[in-house]
Amino acid sequence: MLNQKIYSRATAALCSMMLLALPGLALAEDAPTLSAGDTAWMLTATALVLFMTVPGLSLFYAGMVRSKNVLSVLMQCFAITALMTILWVIYGYSIAFGGEGAVWGGLSKAFLKGVGVDSLSGTIPETVFMTFQMTFAIITPALIVGAFAERMKFSALLWFMAVWLTVVYAPICHWVWGDGGWLGNKGILDFAGGTVVHINAGIAGLVACIVLGKRKGYPTTAMPPHNLGYTLIGASMLWVGWFGFNAGSELAADGTAGMAMAVTQIATATAALAWMFSEWFLHGKPSVLGIASGAVAGLVAITPASGSVGPMGALAIGAAAGVGCFFAATRLKNAFGYDDSLDVFGVHAIGGIIGALLTGVFCAESLGGSGFGGEITSISGQVGVQVIGILATVIYSGIASLVILKLIDAFIGLRVSEEQESEGLDLAQHDERGYNL
Repeated sequence: MLNQKIYSRATAALCSMMLLALPGLALAEDAPTLSAGDTAWMLTATALVLFMTVPGLSLFYAGMVRSKNVLSVLMQCFAITALMTILWVIYGYSIAFGGEGAVWGGLSKAFLKGVGVDSLSGTIPETVFMTFQMTFAIITPALIVGAFAERMKFSALLWFMAVWLTVVYAPICHWVWGDGGWLGNKGILDFAGGTVVHINAGIAGLVACIVLGKRKGYPTTAMPPHNLGYTLIGASMLWVGWFGFNAGSELAADGTAGMAMAVTQIATATAALAWMFSEWFLHGKPSVLGIASGAVAGLVAITPASGSVGPMGALAIGAAAGVGCFFAATRLKNAFGYDDSLDVFGVHAIGGIIGALLTGVFCAESLGGSGFGGEITSISGQVGVQVIGILATVIYSGIASLVILKLIDAFIGLRVSEEQESEGLDLAQHDERGYNL
């Protein structure tokens, strides 16, 4: 009898201990743990996205300007890379990802407070996540450079990019990807930056080129690209680096990342051919500039969709982007007469809009996609949210960019003098030549 009582009490005590331990076990299972595979992939993806700006975008743009401005474009992209890095560390990362909020993340992680060796973001070190997102904050303002190439003061450019990152990019980034962001809460699908990066940069570029005005002699004076070899090499680097951009946005080495890589390749190839054949049919000959621009258009359009659509959706998105961006960069620009030097609006804004809209269609499981965002249950519902995201980005980026540019123009001026523009920005702004003739 005594043994039975002892046994019963021991059993009860053991059960009590197990019950007390269960919450701890559950918490241990729920706590994020470091994945070496995910971390290795994200280290690689981060390097690939940085590779997109320097040297990829730098060469892509440098080849399309006149020889007297080649260094100025390279310098602008390089300086933006350095400046955005520092601003992202000081406060940009915190505004975008520091905490919960409908419109911004606050300043709790300013100067990377709390971001240490042991802090995690999901299954990867937070330092890796922070640096990966930093590369997005670098390339987005660098894209804008192409819209006003060959005519903005270097000092004005630095001020514009610094304020634009603070007031425009970081908040919109939080809207879509940050904890509690209002567009993310609505269920918007923007896997790698259709609204955050491309529409945002494309609209800012359009506003900037209109505010600065046309280049001297445009459009009556021919301004052909001085080195299409640079441009094609740069486009090729962008194509390769974009796998880090899109597949890396899964933040893990898994099936979704694999599909993102596959659809990126499919859409890019389709858009390159669509632009090439459109140009060939209408202008009589296919061009190197055309096929390179088409590839970039495909990369842009598949960016928001890359984690949500299947291969057939990628084919449709690529075809639409190739044809749509071709007409935007030629017929639309000529019709309205704005001097978007390197077609930032025509490729990035229009390509981003095409991609964002078609994401809402081809994400449907019935069309080979992975499903709708949030609590959305239909294509019409998803497209509606995509339209809200597009309009919010266009309106906010457009108005904020205009205000920033006007303030900078009032204080230090935006544009170089006519004499400096004629001389070329390489000599006028940097006292160097790209080529010794």
